[in-house]
Amino acid sequence: MGKPNASAVWEKLKAERNGFETRTLSDLFLADKSRAENFAIKLDGLTLDYSRNHFTNETLSLLIGLAKDQKLPEWRSKMYGGEKINNSEDRAVLHTVLRTQKDDPVFVDGVDVVPLVRAAQRKMAAFVADVRGGEWLGATGEAITHVVNIGIGGSDLGPRLAVSALRNYADGPEVRFVANVDAAELVGVLKDLDPATTLFVVASKTFTTQETMLNAQAARRWLTSVLGDAAVARHFVAVSSNQDNVVNFGIASSNIFPMWDWVGGRYSLWSAVGLCIALSIGWNNFESMLSGAAAMDDHFISTPPNRNMPVLSALIGVWYRNFWGAHGRAVMPYDERLRDLPRYLQQLEMESNGKSVTRDGEAIEYQTAPITFGECGSVSQHSFHQWLHQGTDRIPSDFIGVIRDDWGLPEQHKALILNLKAQADALTYGYVDNKSPQLTNPGDRPCSILWLDGLDPYNFGLLLAFYEHRTFTQGVIWGINPFDQWGVQLGKKLAAKMEM
Repeated sequence: MGKPNASAVWEKLKAERNGFETRTLSDLFLADKSRAENFAIKLDGLTLDYSRNHFTNETLSLLIGLAKDQKLPEWRSKMYGGEKINNSEDRAVLHTVLRTQKDDPVFVDGVDVVPLVRAAQRKMAAFVADVRGGEWLGATGEAITHVVNIGIGGSDLGPRLAVSALRNYADGPEVRFVANVDAAELVGVLKDLDPATTLFVVASKTFTTQETMLNAQAARRWLTSVLGDAAVARHFVAVSSNQDNVVNFGIASSNIFPMWDWVGGRYSLWSAVGLCIALSIGWNNFESMLSGAAAMDDHFISTPPNRNMPVLSALIGVWYRNFWGAHGRAVMPYDERLRDLPRYLQQLEMESNGKSVTRDGEAIEYQTAPITFGECGSVSQHSFHQWLHQGTDRIPSDFIGVIRDDWGLPEQHKALILNLKAQADALTYGYVDNKSPQLTNPGDRPCSILWLDGLDPYNFGLLLAFYEHRTFTQGVIWGINPFDQWGVQLGKKLAAKMEM
């Protein structure tokens, strides 16, 4: 696979970009009265409106040609088929198997991993039923009322987002999260909890992650100071691949849920790392979330690129990053339940594609992942939207709206949706005040809108899988490995050497 900027299509895209110096978004909508309808794609409960971006059919054709040149279909098939596309760590990348609805075999090193996933899911389902049904009791014979998930990175951000996003479905124990090694977070989480009714889920693939283990050890001391060492077996479970370390900690081997090296941390909430999600919303709802992601997986691999949601969104992102010089991308979910989505996407996109060498180790001569940032609307309107509207940078944005009112407050929900639409219109069309330049908004600022029919487990699965495949597609276009993170590993090694 060659570098994308060596492709003849790359040069054509540079020329295509020059054609937009005198052609605005307003011009595109005036030229095509059906543009909004023509450039929208719906999959079940998720709709992508990508019409408010600088492109024509010719632009999209060139971008799709770039994806073909970079062998996107081949890399996609390699990922789904279990080939070791994470070449720097010699690992397959199979988070899609975690949510597949099929039992077709997928082999890694000669082993069909689908039965392993099914066995882990059965174990999770049984444990979730026991805890939520009051059959799993703490050391003093009391039922579990609170769950504390201890992890960091992918073992925290995804589950934390999911529990918040699906809070309307939370009818199990209350779930809280500890990630930061700063003791303030752990102390704040534990301060009003009762050890007798608290369950800890420690999620760490190696069970050596410094932040996670320090927090787990502190939580263990908090528990045993009241209930004694024997209580650990009833109040701690682990998600890990290092059974020896877990058992040495005091957790019974029967209370270990598996992780595999063919699932990266930031793609792991679909695995046993999502145990706390299932404890919160129940196994059936967790399965519905998996089903939504599986539907997006099927769409991604089977839909032609000109109607493929993640592919088109990724290509538009490449268009702005590499041909318009956009160094950032804003994400604004207009739903309080999705407040953590920008943080989740920061890890997904910037840890995956924040690379300066190709998968073959060659220096990159073009820009890769932009800065991903965002905040919940309408709060974000009173912070950085000023910069989006009138700043000197043209930054593409994603707006995310939920059509259904889940709170029974129609006036507030209507205001929320209208604010989303108004912000998108203001970015697209702008406003000219002939008397005051200060009041003029230039417009012609690109954005996409993702509409969820409702924020339920299935649609939430669709949304997250959409962003996963968007990230993968951009990694393929840029010729990088989006599944390693050696910069993160260096920081961990240096911190270990500095221990006092």
